[in-house]
Amino acid sequence: MNQLEGAKNRYDETPIPEELNGRIQSTINQFEGKITAGGRNGVDGKGKQFYKWGIGTAAAFLITFTAALNTNTAFAEEMNQLPVVGTIARILTVSSYKKTIGDEKISVEVPGLEFIEKDTHGLTRQVNKEIREICSKYADESLERAKEYKQAFLDTGGTEAEWAEHKIEIKVWYEIKAQSDAYLSFAVKGTESWTSAYSQEKYYNIDLKSGTLLSLKDVLGEDYMNKANESIKNQMKEKSLEIGIPFWTPEEGGFESISDETKFYMKDNGNPVVVFDKYEIAPGAAGAAEFEIQR
Repeated sequence: MNQLEGAKNRYDETPIPEELNGRIQSTINQFEGKITAGGRNGVDGKGKQFYKWGIGTAAAFLITFTAALNTNTAFAEEMNQLPVVGTIARILTVSSYKKTIGDEKISVEVPGLEFIEKDTHGLTRQVNKEIREICSKYADESLERAKEYKQAFLDTGGTEAEWAEHKIEIKVWYEIKAQSDAYLSFAVKGTESWTSAYSQEKYYNIDLKSGTLLSLKDVLGEDYMNKANESIKNQMKEKSLEIGIPFWTPEEGGFESISDETKFYMKDNGNPVVVFDKYEIAPGAAGAAEFEIQR
């Protein structure tokens, strides 16, 4: 039996002090007071349901660990030796809707970033504001493109009945790529059923220990550009043989080097995956290109 298992067994046998209930209720009242005073990050309505869930979780967490730390010296000492995880965050669906406007069906699922511990850098407000703007803008622009597409279709001899068969759908959603004690990586995506030219992906990689956005330099070190460039160029040769489609050369507008604006997401194994959009470094038939960089 290791030290942590022994500590857990001793904790399971530890009675909870009677005075702890007062402490917990006081903490909950303070937390609820903050929400009542204006909510977190301006989210209300449906968002409050998540915060109520968070209160219960926080209380349960506080009960178990406070009881153990206050009444069991050995447990407290052993927990003090464990590595500090840092700021913990999660992704929630803060709003979602489905509606039909004319012939177009729109599905939108807006995520929100929430730090369970204090967000010392104001990252929550910054990221959530940007996500809301991205989702709203993409949905509006997609709807406008669909209307233009329909008009062009009718102007070139198409009929309303034929147009109805297109089943135009606009979708905005998010996808969690990886989450660990060190980082949280997710993507906000937008697609349109009639075209891939306007698909969109925005990646967010959060350093949970510092509460800041991760960069490729943070992940790969000072020599990140050379390391990533060499890996990508080697993988391009392999991928080209696999798919039978050559990547464009730098002279043709293809890949030359990553930059600080290059998109990437994190994998569970800790490696970053560099992402290039369709048509960015290869013909459209190659699709979007992804390259995992070994750390």
